Amino acid sequence: MPPRGKRKEPYSLSPHADPQGIDYLIVKYLESLEVRGYSPVTIENQGKYLRNFLGWCGERGLNRPQEITRPILERYQRHLYHHRKENGQPLSFRCQGHQLMVVRGLFRWLVRSNHLLYNPASDLDLPKPEKRLPKHILSISEVESIIGKTDITKPIGIRDRAILETFYSTGMRRAELVRLKIFDLDTERETIIIQQGKGKKDRMLPIGERALAWINKYLQEVRPLLVMPPDDSTLFLTMDGVALSSNRLSKMLGDYIKATGIGKKGSCHIFRHTMATLMLEGGADIRFVQQMLGHTKLETTEIYTHVSMKKLREVFLATHPGARLERHVNLAKLEEQEAREKEKEALFTAIIAEEKKKKVSRPGGKTDR
Repeated sequence: MPPRGKRKEPYSLSPHADPQGIDYLIVKYLESLEVRGYSPVTIENQGKYLRNFLGWCGERGLNRPQEITRPILERYQRHLYHHRKENGQPLSFRCQGHQLMVVRGLFRWLVRSNHLLYNPASDLDLPKPEKRLPKHILSISEVESIIGKTDITKPIGIRDRAILETFYSTGMRRAELVRLKIFDLDTERETIIIQQGKGKKDRMLPIGERALAWINKYLQEVRPLLVMPPDDSTLFLTMDGVALSSNRLSKMLGDYIKATGIGKKGSCHIFRHTMATLMLEGGADIRFVQQMLGHTKLETTEIYTHVSMKKLREVFLATHPGARLERHVNLAKLEEQEAREKEKEALFTAIIAEEKKKKVSRPGGKTDR
């Protein structure tokens, strides 16, 4: 992973690149994002999306922004809709929307920079993202089972235990964890600082005593064995003495989850979902959970109120008449009572049928008095 504050170039330009070509202007646009203070991760992601757009345009002989019209952008939108990933799955509407927003931002900059007279992407309708609940939430016992899979008799097992405990305690994002520095940790105040998190925002988080104990054990016994000069103070290191990459971290956690055999898929983010849900079920105010997760909008955090079934079930059992009935009525007695009622109904039906039969059998249909 590139050092904090530096970004990886999305692609290099040819010395003979056309100053009015899309590829040249994309690089200039990304440089403008850097000047405006966008985070390296944001610039890298936008570069990736714009590289996809550039490749699509190149296949169709579109080399200058003046050649891009609204109908062409709509064709690109349909391309994203029909695109399939390596696993055969389509891009989510959220992913499609992100890519189109990046393209729209590029054309907005081109107009402001006088490279275009009008913005063909200004009225481009973006797909409406799905509002999905987190697929899997871990129970407390499942979390403990996953954490227990680390082999703490080995140095890497101690490191992994410290990482898992940190995720479970704080719910931080994987990109935030791999960028942690030793000096971000305050053992006396039992806090950890996330520097330049999503949206380039700093935030301070409390960290549990158990997580802190395992981090200290890692710092004292393991990190000195892994670190290689020059030491840039990165907290969690690989066997090669460098910072963990996000993908490597995801694979590591995914392997631990799979090893437990709990049948739930997930990686780093499943601990984030779990932390938020368990805090809400424990009675935490949603605004404190919002602060822990680093959400700008409260509505982003509110999704976890739909996942927290414990509170919903408590209200359901306390207020729904059907739920109360199940609590206070013996089910076996209820079934016995229903059976007796059915017997009475059957007997009554048989008596009525017998009376009708007698009435029909008498001359004139007269009954005895």
